[in-house]
Amino acid sequence: MIDAGLELGPSRWVEIDQERVDRFAGSTEDSQWIHVDPERAASGPYGTTIAHGFLTLSLLPELWLELVDSGHRATINYGVNRVRFPAPVPVPSRVRASFRVSEVAQVDGGEQAVIAATIERDGHVKPVCVAELVFRFVQ
Repeated sequence: MIDAGLELGPSRWVEIDQERVDRFAGSTEDSQWIHVDPERAASGPYGTTIAHGFLTLSLLPELWLELVDSGHRATINYGVNRVRFPAPVPVPSRVRASFRVSEVAQVDGGEQAVIAATIERDGHVKPVCVAELVFRFVQ
């Protein structure tokens, strides 16, 4: 069972290297130069390639599951109410996540939770992703 107010994290550090960014670009067909062309990105606004915002966001379910065993049969991504990318993730970087359960409601077959998630980059104060996740926990 998940309770409102539960705080979890931080998770383990996740390495964001060019290989990970390139794999994400290939699987999503988002090959914008700022992500996949280190030579061109060197003269761009960040001086290097940066991870896709959606790559950063996509790490959250796995990092959540690393930190919690809800006791349910399955955890389903139900949606995202809000997501922002306040700072870039330059390559290479390390990121990790923390979570706070904002609310929990009973739904058919289980529970639904709204979870505030924050991803930070090693050595920097400003978060690289803040999101309000909605998970369904199936009994």
